[in-house]
Amino acid sequence: MTHLPITPPSPETAAPAVGRSARRALRLGSAPLASGGTTAIVVGTAVVVAWALIALTSPWWTPYDPVTDQNLAQRLAGPSAAHWFGTDYLGRDVFSRVMAGARLSLPVAGAAVALALLVGGALGAVAGFAGGLLDEVAMRVSDLFMSFPAMILALAIAAALGPSALNVVIAIAAVTWPEYTRLMRGQVLAVKGNLHVLAAESVGCRRGRVFRRHVLPFVTPALVVKATVDLGMAVLLAAGLSFIGVGAPPPAPEWGSMVSEAASRIDQWWLGLFPGLAILSIVLSVNFVGDAMRDRYDPRMRAQRTRRSARTSAPPVAAQAGDLA
Repeated sequence: MTHLPITPPSPETAAPAVGRSARRALRLGSAPLASGGTTAIVVGTAVVVAWALIALTSPWWTPYDPVTDQNLAQRLAGPSAAHWFGTDYLGRDVFSRVMAGARLSLPVAGAAVALALLVGGALGAVAGFAGGLLDEVAMRVSDLFMSFPAMILALAIAAALGPSALNVVIAIAAVTWPEYTRLMRGQVLAVKGNLHVLAAESVGCRRGRVFRRHVLPFVTPALVVKATVDLGMAVLLAAGLSFIGVGAPPPAPEWGSMVSEAASRIDQWWLGLFPGLAILSIVLSVNFVGDAMRDRYDPRMRAQRTRRSARTSAPPVAAQAGDLA
């Protein structure tokens, strides 16, 4: 039997094949991820926008006033055509209270995240860009705050300040600002050694201009992604503080306090189900948006996704040589 020699493909013929396979693998491997990320952003954004619109417009279309409309004859009534989500122990419409709760829970969470981002981001930017003693003091203070469990520290601060929506904002911001400080400091330290920053400093640009024009645009995406994810955590913290009793005082229609009122009335399942679903929907949707934004804007996530797609989908050169033989 005569064996024909197997001639391996030359680099000129193998390289294009590998290149085509790798490009095809990247297209096929990244398409589902890109589609899933786009779907998550669309769904999450739609839910967040829907709740924002509810918070803005609910006073004009909810059937009952969430605070003053009480009907003791209809107290603890189940869901019906007159009361879609049932009534509470004072005969108030649960649907109207859940819709009105968005006017309190969402602004509180957004204000807390904005305050933490402003304070922590500014401190981290100064510490990372200036360095020295200020950097050391900022890191030790942030370590002190981060050594306490977030919920315990927020509870202590809110209880000391008194029950109110403003104090909830302060309490949540007080336990989350160290994370923004450390994130901003790390991003600034990573960027300020780049060549474009050194070149700007070498030609005599002021440090403030160097930071504003050549550092800040590169560190902003990471902060925006973290703030988006933390918005859901802030909603949970605010609801937890209200559940314990140190949040917005009654009769404010706050989701956490509504769940707390339902805890002693398990038989009336509608009292806690609908505000709990409201909290679940906003937290999940915000996390969907945050995770999708992280996958899109984090260069490390993009690099890992590209390498994983190429490794799992591209055929090796040896297999191509065997096929050709």
